[in-house]
Amino acid sequence: MTPVPEVGLLDRARALLADFPVVDGHNDLPWALREHVRYDLDRLDIADDTSAHLHTDLPRLRRGGVGGQFWSVYVQSDMAGDDAVSATLEQIDVVGRLLARYPDDLARALTADDMEEARRQGRIASLMGAEGGHSINNSLATLRALYTLGVRYMTLTHNDNLRWADSATDAPGVGGLSAFGREVVREMNRLGMLVDLSHVAATTMRDALAVTEAPVIFSHSSSRAVCDHPRNVPDDVLELLPGNGGVAMVTFVPKFILPEAVEWTRLADRNMDAHGLHHLATTPEAMKVHNAFEAAHPRPVATVATVADHLDHMRETAGVDHIGIGGDFDGTPFTPEGLEDVAGYPNLIAELLSRKWSTPDIAKLTWQNAVRVLRAAEDVSRSLRTTREASQATIEALDGA
Repeated sequence: MTPVPEVGLLDRARALLADFPVVDGHNDLPWALREHVRYDLDRLDIADDTSAHLHTDLPRLRRGGVGGQFWSVYVQSDMAGDDAVSATLEQIDVVGRLLARYPDDLARALTADDMEEARRQGRIASLMGAEGGHSINNSLATLRALYTLGVRYMTLTHNDNLRWADSATDAPGVGGLSAFGREVVREMNRLGMLVDLSHVAATTMRDALAVTEAPVIFSHSSSRAVCDHPRNVPDDVLELLPGNGGVAMVTFVPKFILPEAVEWTRLADRNMDAHGLHHLATTPEAMKVHNAFEAAHPRPVATVATVADHLDHMRETAGVDHIGIGGDFDGTPFTPEGLEDVAGYPNLIAELLSRKWSTPDIAKLTWQNAVRVLRAAEDVSRSLRTTREASQATIEALDGA
């Protein structure tokens, strides 16, 4: 049964979100549109909130108090080379089509000023983040092209290692970042593209923080101290964020936030593999398989309180200026009770209010920290572009054949 916040707290949460809406660091709607309807927006209209297969549509974004969204232009990490680049471009294309189709609700945002202007207009600031460095196919020129097309962060890896960076969910490879990986970070700094450390190994986190001249983000990661999963952020890394200026954005994915869900998910993923399906798939066919497994093996259920526990710890460890929200909606088959879809953010804010979070602290969590970190990256870029030319480095020159 979904927990229901006290009415007064929920009213306060909605009022607060009207002033300081959520900037969510990661939403996989573009990939869901690829999987469900192969980008045919007439077949799955997000102006309607009747789709049972999506976590995201415009009415629920409005009910959830979302004012800024980083749309993930994710492609699976088993895609390689130019196939990954082409698929990323298709993802970027569908975001552009969404912006053109729903101009009264969605506003293209490339800068922090754009985000503030969208808020003044009552529209949802829409940015893009590439999820996984495989999207650039070892090419800094491709990285620059993605920036030109509007991508404002790149997650250095997804679930698999790259030649130049280690993933959290793969065996150690280069031991963090290679020389070319460090050059990727430097070029992202020069461009003003945020370095996203979700999905990367802790060694990669530390290497990136040692190299970067701009604040980093974790677009959708929670606390490893609260739930010991490699996708989460260790305390020693959280403690580095005040010195860097970065922001760790808590995710809602149950297998990353609820210790009891870790083993259950391993078995559920194995079941998906046995049916020839990708473990992250959320198509109707995939959900039938998921639901049948869940019926036979009851799933440990995360709640709004589970997410709030992570935020409490992350605030204590990194400080309130260095936390945010990155739900990963439409990128996970399961969500917590009370956060079933993008309409659920007021439930989380009500839970934090019940824990005596102040209005200024919640304003930082929902809106201000995300806008600040993008503005800081822009400031660093403005300075670096006066002294540093576009890097012509290659992976072969820096890392060898």
